Amino acid sequence: MVTATQQTASPVDLDTRAAIVANRDGVILEWNRAAEVIFGYSAAEAIGQSIEIVVPEEERADHWRGYRRVFADNRMNYSPDHILDIEGIRRDGSRVPLDAMLQPVYDGSGHIVAVTALVCVQTAASAA
Repeated sequence: MVTATQQTASPVDLDTRAAIVANRDGVILEWNRAAEVIFGYSAAEAIGQSIEIVVPEEERADHWRGYRRVFADNRMNYSPDHILDIEGIRRDGSRVPLDAMLQPVYDGSGHIVAVTALVCVQTAASAA
């Protein structure tokens, strides 16, 4: 049985992984509780900001090159289950090793309009 709370909860809040949804401009649209814990920004602080708030400065040029390519080519270079080994930056400036899976969000015409990143902090097992 589905409760009223479950019906109104965003799907990104039902996962234990950080779920970050950003539009084609890299503006954060959704940010779940796990993202708050990992990165130190509340949803209210993160939503509406650039995804750059979690991308280390020296990685931003490569990040934007790949991100723009997704929208220009209307395809991801990774399968939905491909795990990327990346580094993120927290609100306090500390670095965090992450495992991330990227999934496109399509509009009704089949065009990618956003990207969802499902992220978790690497464990010793996942980093090996």
